[in-house]
Amino acid sequence: MMKSSGLIFITIALVFVLNRVLAASSSSESQSSDEAYVTLLYGDEFLLGVRVLGKSIRDTGSNRDMVALVSDGVSEYATKLLEADGWIVERISLLENPNQVRPSRFWGVYTKLKIFNMTDYRKVVYLDADTIVVKNIDDLFKCIKFCANLKHSERLNSGVMVVEPSEAIFNDMMSKVRTLPSYTGGDQGFLNSYYSNFPNAHVFEPNLSPEVLRSRPAPEMERLSTLYNADVGLYMLANKWMVDESELRVIHYTLGPLKPWDWWTSWLLKPVDIWQNVRERLEDSLPGTGRGRNPYDDIIVKILALLPLVALIACNYESCIQTRWYCSTSWRSVLCDQARQLYYKIKSVGTVNYTGLSSLNTVNLNRQFKIPVYLGGISIFVCFIAALTAIALAFVIVPSQVTPWTGLLLMYEWIFTIFNLLFGGYLHFIYKWGKSMATQAGSLSSDSESLDYSAKDHQWQAPSCDVTTWFYVLGMAILAVVAPTLPCILGITALFLRLGLMVVGGLVLVAFMTYASEHLAIISFLRGLESRDGVRGSRDKSMLK
Repeated sequence: MMKSSGLIFITIALVFVLNRVLAASSSSESQSSDEAYVTLLYGDEFLLGVRVLGKSIRDTGSNRDMVALVSDGVSEYATKLLEADGWIVERISLLENPNQVRPSRFWGVYTKLKIFNMTDYRKVVYLDADTIVVKNIDDLFKCIKFCANLKHSERLNSGVMVVEPSEAIFNDMMSKVRTLPSYTGGDQGFLNSYYSNFPNAHVFEPNLSPEVLRSRPAPEMERLSTLYNADVGLYMLANKWMVDESELRVIHYTLGPLKPWDWWTSWLLKPVDIWQNVRERLEDSLPGTGRGRNPYDDIIVKILALLPLVALIACNYESCIQTRWYCSTSWRSVLCDQARQLYYKIKSVGTVNYTGLSSLNTVNLNRQFKIPVYLGGISIFVCFIAALTAIALAFVIVPSQVTPWTGLLLMYEWIFTIFNLLFGGYLHFIYKWGKSMATQAGSLSSDSESLDYSAKDHQWQAPSCDVTTWFYVLGMAILAVVAPTLPCILGITALFLRLGLMVVGGLVLVAFMTYASEHLAIISFLRGLESRDGVRGSRDKSMLK
Protein backbone atom coordinates (compact mmCIF):
# COMPACT_ATOMS: atom_id res chain seq x y z
CA MET A 1 0.00 0.00 0.00
CA MET A 2 2.82 2.36 0.91
CA LYS A 3 4.66 1.45 -2.28
CA SER A 4 1.67 2.27 -4.47
CA SER A 5 1.21 5.62 -2.72
CA GLY A 6 4.86 6.42 -3.30
CA LEU A 7 4.59 5.57 -6.99
CA ILE A 8 1.55 7.81 -7.35
CA PHE A 9 3.36 10.68 -5.66
CA ILE A 10 6.43 10.24 -7.86
CA THR A 11 4.24 10.12 -11.00
CA ILE A 12 2.45 13.35 -10.04
CA ALA A 13 5.76 15.04 -9.33
CA LEU A 14 7.17 13.99 -12.71
CA VAL A 15 4.07 15.25 -14.54
CA PHE A 16 4.32 18.59 -12.73
CA VAL A 17 8.00 18.99 -13.57
CA LEU A 18 7.38 18.00 -17.19
CA ASN A 19 4.60 20.59 -17.52
CA ARG A 20 6.87 23.30 -16.14
CA VAL A 21 9.61 22.34 -18.58
CA LEU A 22 7.20 22.37 -21.54
CA ALA A 23 5.77 25.73 -20.47
CA ALA A 24 9.24 27.21 -20.20
CA SER A 25 10.15 25.78 -23.59
CA SER A 26 6.99 27.22 -25.14
CA SER A 27 7.68 30.61 -23.60
CA SER A 28 11.23 30.64 -24.92
CA GLU A 29 9.98 29.79 -28.41
CA SER A 30 7.40 32.58 -28.43
CA GLN A 31 9.74 35.18 -26.93
CA SER A 32 13.29 34.91 -28.17
CA SER A 33 14.61 38.29 -26.99
CA ASP A 34 13.94 41.09 -24.53
CA GLU A 35 13.42 43.60 -27.36
CA ALA A 36 10.58 43.60 -29.85
CA TYR A 37 8.87 45.43 -32.66
CA VAL A 38 5.20 45.93 -31.89
CA THR A 39 2.15 46.90 -33.92
CA LEU A 40 -1.60 47.02 -33.36
CA LEU A 41 -4.33 45.37 -35.42
CA TYR A 42 -7.95 46.36 -34.80
CA GLY A 43 -9.53 44.58 -37.78
CA ASP A 44 -8.79 42.46 -40.83
CA GLU A 45 -8.75 45.50 -43.13
CA PHE A 46 -5.27 46.40 -41.78
CA LEU A 47 -3.99 42.81 -41.98
CA LEU A 48 -2.13 43.31 -45.27
CA GLY A 49 -0.42 46.39 -43.84
CA VAL A 50 0.87 44.39 -40.86
CA ARG A 51 2.09 41.59 -43.14
CA VAL A 52 4.04 44.03 -45.33
CA LEU A 53 5.44 45.78 -42.24
CA GLY A 54 6.72 42.47 -40.88
CA LYS A 55 8.24 41.53 -44.23
CA SER A 56 10.02 44.89 -44.43
CA ILE A 57 11.48 44.42 -40.92
CA ARG A 58 12.79 40.94 -41.72
CA ASP A 59 14.18 42.10 -45.09
CA THR A 60 16.45 44.57 -43.24
CA GLY A 61 18.10 41.68 -41.38
CA SER A 62 16.56 42.25 -37.95
CA ASN A 63 15.97 39.20 -35.75
CA ARG A 64 14.09 40.96 -32.93
CA ASP A 65 10.69 39.65 -31.91
CA MET A 66 7.69 40.95 -33.84
CA VAL A 67 4.59 41.23 -31.68
CA ALA A 68 1.11 41.96 -33.03
CA LEU A 69 -1.44 43.11 -30.45
CA VAL A 70 -4.80 42.11 -31.96
CA SER A 71 -8.26 43.02 -30.72
CA ASP A 72 -11.46 41.00 -30.72
CA GLY A 73 -12.33 42.37 -34.17
CA VAL A 74 -9.56 40.33 -35.81
CA SER A 75 -10.52 36.95 -37.26
CA GLU A 76 -8.89 33.64 -36.38
CA TYR A 77 -7.69 33.30 -39.97
CA ALA A 78 -5.85 36.63 -39.68
CA THR A 79 -4.11 35.57 -36.47
CA LYS A 80 -3.03 32.26 -38.03
CA LEU A 81 -1.67 34.09 -41.07
CA LEU A 82 0.31 36.51 -38.89
CA GLU A 83 1.74 33.63 -36.89
CA ALA A 84 2.72 31.92 -40.13
CA ASP A 85 4.48 35.15 -41.15
CA GLY A 86 6.52 35.07 -37.94
CA TRP A 87 4.52 37.41 -35.71
CA ILE A 88 3.88 36.69 -32.04
CA VAL A 89 0.15 37.33 -31.70
CA GLU A 90 -1.26 38.56 -28.40
CA ARG A 91 -4.99 39.01 -27.92
CA ILE A 92 -5.94 42.19 -26.07
CA SER A 93 -9.13 44.00 -25.13
CA LEU A 94 -9.76 47.52 -26.38
CA LEU A 95 -9.40 50.55 -24.13
CA GLU A 96 -12.44 52.76 -24.52
CA ASN A 97 -11.78 56.32 -25.61
CA PRO A 98 -12.82 58.58 -22.70
CA ASN A 99 -13.47 61.58 -24.96
CA GLN A 100 -17.16 62.06 -25.65
CA VAL A 101 -16.58 64.33 -28.65
CA ARG A 102 -14.42 62.31 -31.03
CA PRO A 103 -14.55 60.69 -34.49
CA SER A 104 -16.15 57.25 -34.41
CA ARG A 105 -12.99 55.69 -35.85
CA PHE A 106 -11.13 56.79 -32.68
CA TRP A 107 -13.26 54.61 -30.39
CA GLY A 108 -10.47 52.19 -29.40
CA VAL A 109 -7.27 54.08 -30.26
CA TYR A 110 -6.32 54.48 -26.60
CA THR A 111 -5.48 50.76 -26.77
CA LYS A 112 -2.10 51.85 -28.12
CA LEU A 113 -1.19 52.87 -24.57
CA LYS A 114 -0.98 49.17 -23.68
CA ILE A 115 2.47 49.03 -25.25
CA PHE A 116 3.69 50.88 -22.14
CA ASN A 117 2.63 47.83 -20.10
CA MET A 118 4.50 45.19 -22.15
CA THR A 119 6.82 44.49 -19.24
CA ASP A 120 7.87 41.10 -20.66
CA TYR A 121 10.22 43.14 -22.84
CA ARG A 122 12.94 45.54 -21.80
CA LYS A 123 12.40 47.77 -24.85
CA VAL A 124 9.82 47.88 -27.64
CA VAL A 125 9.68 49.82 -30.89
CA TYR A 126 6.10 50.56 -31.87
CA LEU A 127 5.21 50.96 -35.58
CA ASP A 128 1.80 51.78 -37.03
CA ALA A 129 0.42 49.28 -39.54
CA ASP A 130 0.69 51.93 -42.28
CA THR A 131 4.46 52.23 -41.94
CA ILE A 132 7.22 50.38 -43.75
CA VAL A 133 10.87 49.87 -42.80
CA VAL A 134 13.30 50.50 -45.66
CA LYS A 135 16.57 50.27 -43.72
CA ASN A 136 17.55 48.50 -40.49
CA ILE A 137 16.33 50.38 -37.40
CA ASP A 138 17.65 48.11 -34.64
CA ASP A 139 19.61 51.12 -33.40
CA LEU A 140 16.33 52.50 -32.04
CA PHE A 141 16.63 50.05 -29.15
CA LYS A 142 19.46 52.27 -27.88
CA CYS A 143 16.87 54.88 -26.97
CA ILE A 144 16.87 55.23 -23.17
CA LYS A 145 13.22 55.62 -22.11
CA PHE A 146 10.89 57.25 -24.64
CA CYS A 147 11.50 58.36 -28.22
CA ALA A 148 9.13 59.72 -30.86
CA ASN A 149 9.18 61.97 -33.88
CA LEU A 150 8.24 65.65 -33.68
CA LYS A 151 6.00 66.71 -36.54
CA HIS A 152 4.68 70.08 -37.67
CA SER A 153 3.01 72.36 -35.10
CA GLU A 154 5.40 71.03 -32.43
CA ARG A 155 3.38 67.82 -31.99
CA LEU A 156 4.79 64.35 -31.48
CA ASN A 157 3.55 61.65 -33.82
CA SER A 158 2.66 58.32 -32.24
CA GLY A 159 3.14 56.32 -35.46
CA VAL A 160 6.73 55.42 -34.53
CA MET A 161 7.74 55.27 -30.86
CA VAL A 162 10.40 53.66 -28.71
CA VAL A 163 9.09 52.71 -25.27
CA GLU A 164 10.67 51.28 -22.15
CA PRO A 165 7.67 49.42 -20.70
CA SER A 166 6.80 50.23 -17.11
CA GLU A 167 3.78 49.19 -15.11
CA ALA A 168 4.08 52.35 -13.03
CA ILE A 169 3.98 54.61 -16.11
CA PHE A 170 1.07 52.68 -17.58
CA ASN A 171 -0.95 52.96 -14.36
CA ASP A 172 -0.16 56.67 -14.19
CA MET A 173 -1.44 57.09 -17.75
CA MET A 174 -4.63 55.19 -16.94
CA SER A 175 -5.25 57.50 -14.02
CA LYS A 176 -4.96 60.56 -16.26
CA VAL A 177 -6.78 59.50 -19.45
CA ARG A 178 -9.97 61.24 -18.31
CA THR A 179 -8.31 64.43 -17.16
CA LEU A 180 -5.58 65.21 -19.69
CA PRO A 181 -6.87 66.86 -22.89
CA SER A 182 -6.38 65.34 -26.34
CA TYR A 183 -6.27 67.73 -29.29
CA THR A 184 -6.96 64.85 -31.72
CA GLY A 185 -9.54 63.09 -29.56
CA GLY A 186 -7.25 60.04 -29.61
CA ASP A 187 -4.06 58.57 -28.21
CA GLN A 188 -1.73 60.97 -30.05
CA GLY A 189 -3.32 64.02 -28.46
CA PHE A 190 -3.17 62.37 -25.04
CA LEU A 191 0.53 61.53 -25.41
CA ASN A 192 1.25 65.14 -26.38
CA SER A 193 -0.40 66.23 -23.15
CA TYR A 194 1.30 63.53 -21.07
CA TYR A 195 4.74 64.35 -22.53
CA SER A 196 4.09 68.08 -22.59
CA ASN A 197 7.80 68.93 -22.52
CA PHE A 198 8.60 66.72 -25.51
CA PRO A 199 9.32 69.61 -27.96
CA ASN A 200 12.30 70.53 -25.75
CA ALA A 201 13.79 67.03 -25.86
CA HIS A 202 17.19 66.47 -27.46
CA VAL A 203 17.52 64.65 -30.76
CA PHE A 204 18.24 60.94 -30.46
CA GLU A 205 21.83 60.17 -31.52
CA PRO A 206 22.35 56.41 -31.86
CA ASN A 207 26.03 56.65 -32.76
CA LEU A 208 27.26 58.27 -29.55
CA SER A 209 30.08 56.41 -27.83
CA PRO A 210 29.44 54.63 -24.50
CA GLU A 211 31.81 57.09 -22.78
CA VAL A 212 29.71 60.07 -23.85
CA LEU A 213 26.50 58.33 -22.80
CA ARG A 214 27.92 57.57 -19.34
CA SER A 215 29.11 61.13 -18.91
CA ARG A 216 25.63 62.66 -19.07
CA PRO A 217 22.37 61.90 -17.26
CA ALA A 218 19.93 59.56 -18.97
CA PRO A 219 17.26 61.66 -20.72
CA GLU A 220 13.59 61.04 -19.97
CA MET A 221 12.70 61.45 -23.65
CA GLU A 222 14.40 61.98 -27.01
CA ARG A 223 13.27 63.15 -30.42
CA LEU A 224 13.62 60.94 -33.47
CA SER A 225 14.76 62.52 -36.71
CA THR A 226 12.58 62.52 -39.82
CA LEU A 227 14.60 59.55 -41.09
CA TYR A 228 12.70 57.32 -38.66
CA ASN A 229 9.25 58.64 -39.53
CA ALA A 230 9.20 60.07 -43.06
CA ASP A 231 5.75 61.54 -43.65
CA VAL A 232 4.32 60.83 -47.11
CA GLY A 233 1.93 63.75 -46.66
CA LEU A 234 4.83 66.19 -46.43
CA TYR A 235 6.50 64.48 -49.38
CA MET A 236 3.49 65.09 -51.58
CA LEU A 237 3.44 68.81 -50.76
CA ALA A 238 6.98 69.33 -52.06
CA ASN A 239 7.19 66.26 -54.35
CA LYS A 240 10.42 65.31 -52.59
CA TRP A 241 11.70 64.17 -49.23
CA MET A 242 13.03 66.80 -46.86
CA VAL A 243 16.03 64.56 -46.17
CA ASP A 244 18.34 62.39 -48.25
CA GLU A 245 16.12 59.63 -49.65
CA SER A 246 18.93 57.08 -49.49
CA GLU A 247 19.11 57.56 -45.70
CA LEU A 248 15.41 56.98 -45.00
CA ARG A 249 14.64 54.33 -42.38
CA VAL A 250 10.84 54.34 -41.99
CA ILE A 251 8.15 55.65 -44.37
CA HIS A 252 4.79 56.54 -42.84
CA TYR A 253 1.74 56.68 -45.14
CA THR A 254 -0.23 59.32 -43.25
CA LEU A 255 -2.58 60.69 -45.92
CA GLY A 256 -5.86 59.82 -44.21
CA PRO A 257 -7.88 57.34 -46.31
CA LEU A 258 -5.12 56.92 -48.91
CA LYS A 259 -3.59 53.77 -47.45
CA PRO A 260 -0.93 51.91 -49.46
CA TRP A 261 -2.88 48.63 -49.58
CA ASP A 262 -5.80 50.25 -51.45
CA TRP A 263 -5.21 49.72 -55.17
CA TRP A 264 -6.09 53.28 -56.24
CA THR A 265 -3.47 54.87 -53.95
CA SER A 266 -0.64 53.60 -56.14
CA TRP A 267 -1.95 55.69 -59.03
CA LEU A 268 -1.85 58.86 -56.90
CA LEU A 269 1.18 58.61 -54.60
CA LYS A 270 4.60 57.68 -55.97
CA PRO A 271 6.08 56.49 -52.61
CA VAL A 272 3.49 53.71 -52.55
CA ASP A 273 5.63 51.94 -55.16
CA ILE A 274 8.11 51.09 -52.38
CA TRP A 275 5.34 49.51 -50.31
CA GLN A 276 4.03 47.55 -53.30
CA ASN A 277 7.51 46.19 -54.02
CA VAL A 278 7.68 44.72 -50.51
CA ARG A 279 4.17 43.33 -50.92
CA GLU A 280 5.25 41.47 -54.06
CA ARG A 281 7.90 39.68 -51.98
CA LEU A 282 5.44 38.31 -49.41
CA GLU A 283 5.68 34.54 -49.18
CA ASP A 284 2.94 31.93 -49.36
CA SER A 285 2.73 31.58 -45.57
CA LEU A 286 -0.71 30.04 -45.94
CA PRO A 287 -2.09 28.66 -49.24
CA GLY A 288 -2.98 31.46 -51.63
CA THR A 289 -1.44 34.31 -49.60
CA GLY A 290 1.76 34.92 -51.57
CA ARG A 291 2.36 38.45 -52.88
CA GLY A 292 -0.25 39.75 -50.46
CA ARG A 293 -3.13 37.90 -52.08
CA ASN A 294 -6.34 36.95 -50.31
CA PRO A 295 -7.86 33.59 -51.38
CA TYR A 296 -11.38 34.98 -50.99
CA ASP A 297 -10.55 38.08 -53.03
CA ASP A 298 -8.97 35.90 -55.73
CA ILE A 299 -12.28 34.10 -56.24
CA ILE A 300 -14.15 37.42 -56.32
CA VAL A 301 -11.69 38.84 -58.86
CA LYS A 302 -12.17 35.88 -61.22
CA ILE A 303 -15.94 36.20 -61.01
CA LEU A 304 -15.81 39.96 -61.53
CA ALA A 305 -13.52 39.56 -64.53
CA LEU A 306 -15.75 37.02 -66.30
CA LEU A 307 -19.24 38.22 -65.40
CA PRO A 308 -19.26 41.45 -67.49
CA LEU A 309 -17.90 39.60 -70.51
CA VAL A 310 -20.61 36.96 -70.28
CA ALA A 311 -23.28 39.63 -69.80
CA LEU A 312 -22.11 41.71 -72.77
CA ILE A 313 -21.87 38.67 -75.05
CA ALA A 314 -25.37 37.59 -74.06
CA CYS A 315 -26.82 41.07 -74.55
CA ASN A 316 -25.11 41.78 -77.87
CA TYR A 317 -25.14 38.32 -79.45
CA GLU A 318 -28.06 39.06 -81.75
CA SER A 319 -26.74 42.42 -82.87
CA CYS A 320 -23.31 40.87 -83.51
CA ILE A 321 -24.88 38.28 -85.81
CA GLN A 322 -26.80 40.98 -87.68
CA THR A 323 -23.77 43.17 -88.27
CA ARG A 324 -21.20 40.44 -88.93
CA TRP A 325 -21.47 40.97 -92.65
CA TYR A 326 -20.26 44.51 -92.27
CA CYS A 327 -16.91 43.45 -90.81
CA SER A 328 -15.64 42.46 -94.28
CA THR A 329 -16.14 45.96 -95.73
CA SER A 330 -13.40 48.50 -96.04
CA TRP A 331 -13.24 50.40 -92.76
CA ARG A 332 -10.71 52.86 -94.10
CA SER A 333 -13.01 54.32 -96.74
CA VAL A 334 -15.97 54.37 -94.37
CA LEU A 335 -14.01 56.14 -91.63
CA CYS A 336 -12.62 58.72 -94.05
CA ASP A 337 -16.11 59.42 -95.33
CA GLN A 338 -17.37 59.63 -91.77
CA ALA A 339 -14.64 62.08 -90.75
CA ARG A 340 -15.45 64.27 -93.75
CA GLN A 341 -19.17 64.28 -92.88
CA LEU A 342 -18.42 65.10 -89.23
CA TYR A 343 -16.24 68.00 -90.34
CA TYR A 344 -19.05 69.55 -92.36
CA LYS A 345 -21.52 68.78 -89.58
CA ILE A 346 -19.45 70.74 -87.03
CA LYS A 347 -18.77 73.50 -89.54
CA SER A 348 -22.44 74.02 -90.31
CA VAL A 349 -24.45 76.28 -88.00
CA GLY A 350 -28.15 75.90 -87.21
CA THR A 351 -28.66 72.64 -89.11
CA VAL A 352 -28.20 69.08 -87.92
CA ASN A 353 -27.63 66.40 -90.56
CA TYR A 354 -27.17 63.05 -88.86
CA THR A 355 -25.15 60.38 -90.54
CA GLY A 356 -27.31 57.46 -91.38
CA LEU A 357 -30.16 59.62 -92.67
CA SER A 358 -30.07 61.27 -96.06
CA SER A 359 -31.13 64.89 -96.31
CA LEU A 360 -34.17 63.87 -98.37
CA ASN A 361 -35.33 61.35 -95.79
CA THR A 362 -34.72 63.79 -92.91
CA VAL A 363 -36.92 66.38 -94.63
CA ASN A 364 -39.70 63.83 -95.08
CA LEU A 365 -39.46 62.79 -91.44
CA ASN A 366 -39.48 66.34 -90.16
CA ARG A 367 -42.66 67.07 -92.15
CA GLN A 368 -44.56 64.63 -90.01
CA PHE A 369 -42.41 64.24 -86.87
CA LYS A 370 -40.54 66.75 -84.76
CA ILE A 371 -37.66 65.73 -82.48
CA PRO A 372 -38.63 66.75 -78.93
CA VAL A 373 -36.69 69.83 -77.89
CA TYR A 374 -36.06 68.39 -74.44
CA LEU A 375 -34.58 65.11 -75.74
CA GLY A 376 -31.01 66.42 -75.78
CA GLY A 377 -31.11 67.84 -72.26
CA ILE A 378 -32.67 64.73 -70.77
CA SER A 379 -30.14 62.53 -72.57
CA ILE A 380 -27.21 64.53 -71.18
CA PHE A 381 -28.64 64.27 -67.66
CA VAL A 382 -29.22 60.52 -67.97
CA CYS A 383 -25.73 60.02 -69.39
CA PHE A 384 -24.01 61.66 -66.43
CA ILE A 385 -26.25 59.94 -63.90
CA ALA A 386 -25.39 56.62 -65.55
CA ALA A 387 -21.66 57.47 -65.45
CA LEU A 388 -21.70 58.47 -61.78
CA THR A 389 -23.73 55.39 -60.87
CA ALA A 390 -21.31 53.16 -62.78
CA ILE A 391 -18.30 54.67 -60.99
CA ALA A 392 -19.92 54.35 -57.56
CA LEU A 393 -21.03 50.76 -58.09
CA ALA A 394 -17.63 49.77 -59.50
CA PHE A 395 -15.89 51.16 -56.40
CA VAL A 396 -18.22 49.13 -54.21
CA ILE A 397 -17.86 45.93 -56.24
CA VAL A 398 -14.08 45.83 -56.80
CA PRO A 399 -12.10 44.64 -53.72
CA SER A 400 -9.94 47.46 -52.41
CA GLN A 401 -6.82 45.42 -51.60
CA VAL A 402 -6.13 43.84 -54.97
CA THR A 403 -2.99 44.83 -56.85
CA PRO A 404 -3.04 48.26 -58.55
CA TRP A 405 -3.28 46.92 -62.11
CA THR A 406 -5.96 44.38 -61.19
CA GLY A 407 -8.02 47.06 -59.48
CA LEU A 408 -7.68 49.49 -62.38
CA LEU A 409 -8.64 46.95 -65.05
CA LEU A 410 -11.60 45.63 -63.04
CA MET A 411 -12.71 49.18 -62.36
CA TYR A 412 -12.77 50.07 -66.06
CA GLU A 413 -14.42 46.79 -66.99
CA TRP A 414 -17.27 47.31 -64.56
CA ILE A 415 -17.67 51.03 -65.26
CA PHE A 416 -18.02 50.34 -68.99
CA THR A 417 -20.36 47.41 -68.37
CA ILE A 418 -22.69 49.24 -65.98
CA PHE A 419 -22.66 52.39 -68.10
CA ASN A 420 -23.44 50.36 -71.21
CA LEU A 421 -26.37 48.67 -69.49
CA LEU A 422 -27.78 51.91 -68.04
CA PHE A 423 -27.26 54.36 -70.89
CA GLY A 424 -27.68 51.66 -73.53
CA GLY A 425 -31.00 50.77 -71.95
CA TYR A 426 -31.99 54.42 -72.08
CA LEU A 427 -31.10 54.65 -75.79
CA HIS A 428 -33.13 51.51 -76.44
CA PHE A 429 -36.06 53.18 -74.70
CA ILE A 430 -35.64 56.24 -76.95
CA TYR A 431 -35.58 53.94 -79.98
CA LYS A 432 -38.83 52.30 -78.85
CA TRP A 433 -40.31 55.73 -78.25
CA GLY A 434 -39.52 56.85 -81.79
CA LYS A 435 -40.86 53.59 -83.17
CA SER A 436 -44.12 53.95 -81.24
CA MET A 437 -44.57 57.50 -82.53
CA ALA A 438 -44.14 56.27 -86.10
CA THR A 439 -46.61 53.45 -85.53
CA GLN A 440 -49.21 55.75 -83.96
CA ALA A 441 -48.95 58.24 -86.80
CA GLY A 442 -50.01 55.57 -89.30
CA SER A 443 -49.14 55.50 -92.97
CA LEU A 444 -47.87 58.49 -94.88
CA SER A 445 -49.66 60.00 -97.84
CA SER A 446 -49.36 58.22 -101.15
CA ASP A 447 -47.25 61.04 -102.51
CA SER A 448 -44.91 60.82 -99.59
CA GLU A 449 -44.73 57.06 -99.94
CA SER A 450 -43.81 57.27 -103.60
CA LEU A 451 -41.27 59.93 -102.80
CA ASP A 452 -39.80 57.80 -100.05
CA TYR A 453 -39.59 54.70 -102.20
CA SER A 454 -38.04 56.62 -105.08
CA ALA A 455 -35.33 57.63 -102.65
CA LYS A 456 -35.01 54.21 -101.09
CA ASP A 457 -31.35 53.95 -101.90
CA HIS A 458 -30.70 57.12 -99.89
CA GLN A 459 -32.85 56.54 -96.86
CA TRP A 460 -30.72 54.89 -94.18
CA GLN A 461 -27.11 54.05 -94.70
CA ALA A 462 -26.85 51.52 -91.89
CA PRO A 463 -23.10 51.02 -92.08
CA SER A 464 -22.42 54.77 -91.77
CA CYS A 465 -24.88 55.03 -88.91
CA ASP A 466 -23.11 52.19 -87.12
CA VAL A 467 -19.77 53.94 -87.61
CA THR A 468 -21.19 57.15 -86.13
CA THR A 469 -22.43 55.29 -83.09
CA TRP A 470 -19.10 53.55 -82.64
CA PHE A 471 -17.29 56.88 -83.05
CA TYR A 472 -19.16 58.33 -80.08
CA VAL A 473 -18.90 55.18 -77.96
CA LEU A 474 -15.19 54.60 -78.58
CA GLY A 475 -14.50 58.31 -78.15
CA MET A 476 -16.03 58.27 -74.67
CA ALA A 477 -14.20 55.04 -73.79
CA ILE A 478 -10.80 56.29 -74.95
CA LEU A 479 -11.17 59.62 -73.15
CA ALA A 480 -12.35 57.81 -70.01
CA VAL A 481 -9.11 55.82 -70.04
CA VAL A 482 -6.78 58.68 -70.99
CA ALA A 483 -8.19 61.33 -68.62
CA PRO A 484 -7.16 59.71 -65.30
CA THR A 485 -4.03 57.97 -66.61
CA LEU A 486 -2.54 60.93 -68.49
CA PRO A 487 -0.22 61.95 -65.58
CA CYS A 488 1.17 58.41 -65.41
CA ILE A 489 1.64 58.32 -69.18
CA LEU A 490 3.58 61.61 -69.02
CA GLY A 491 5.59 60.46 -65.99
CA ILE A 492 4.35 63.23 -63.69
CA THR A 493 4.78 62.45 -59.98
CA ALA A 494 3.73 65.72 -58.29
CA LEU A 495 0.35 65.17 -56.62
CA PHE A 496 -1.21 68.54 -57.41
CA LEU A 497 0.02 68.52 -61.00
CA ARG A 498 -1.37 65.01 -61.37
CA LEU A 499 -4.72 66.11 -60.02
CA GLY A 500 -4.68 69.18 -62.27
CA LEU A 501 -4.11 67.08 -65.39
CA MET A 502 -6.84 64.68 -64.29
CA VAL A 503 -9.24 67.61 -63.93
CA VAL A 504 -8.35 68.91 -67.41
CA GLY A 505 -8.80 65.45 -68.89
CA GLY A 506 -12.08 65.11 -67.01
CA LEU A 507 -13.38 68.38 -68.45
CA VAL A 508 -12.55 67.21 -71.98
CA LEU A 509 -14.35 63.95 -71.26
CA VAL A 510 -17.39 65.80 -69.89
CA ALA A 511 -17.55 68.01 -72.99
CA PHE A 512 -17.38 65.03 -75.33
CA MET A 513 -19.94 63.07 -73.30
CA THR A 514 -22.31 66.04 -73.47
CA TYR A 515 -22.03 66.18 -77.25
CA ALA A 516 -22.13 62.40 -77.74
CA SER A 517 -25.06 61.66 -75.41
CA GLU A 518 -27.29 64.21 -77.14
CA HIS A 519 -26.50 62.96 -80.63
CA LEU A 520 -26.75 59.28 -79.72
CA ALA A 521 -30.22 59.88 -78.32
CA ILE A 522 -31.33 61.72 -81.46
CA ILE A 523 -29.91 58.98 -83.69
CA SER A 524 -31.77 56.36 -81.65
CA PHE A 525 -34.98 58.37 -81.92
CA LEU A 526 -34.65 58.72 -85.71
CA ARG A 527 -33.87 55.03 -86.03
CA GLY A 528 -37.12 54.31 -84.26
CA LEU A 529 -38.98 56.55 -86.69
CA GLU A 530 -37.42 54.86 -89.69
CA SER A 531 -38.27 51.40 -88.40
CA ARG A 532 -41.80 51.99 -89.79
CA ASP A 533 -40.35 51.17 -93.22
CA GLY A 534 -40.28 47.52 -92.26
CA VAL A 535 -43.91 47.67 -91.15
CA ARG A 536 -44.93 49.46 -94.32
CA GLY A 537 -43.05 46.96 -96.48
CA SER A 538 -44.89 44.02 -94.96
CA ARG A 539 -48.22 45.85 -95.40
CA ASP A 540 -47.50 46.48 -99.09
CA LYS A 541 -46.72 42.80 -99.64
CA SER A 542 -50.09 41.84 -98.20
CA MET A 543 -51.84 44.36 -100.48
CA LEU A 544 -50.15 42.89 -103.55
CA LYS A 545 -51.61 39.52 -102.69
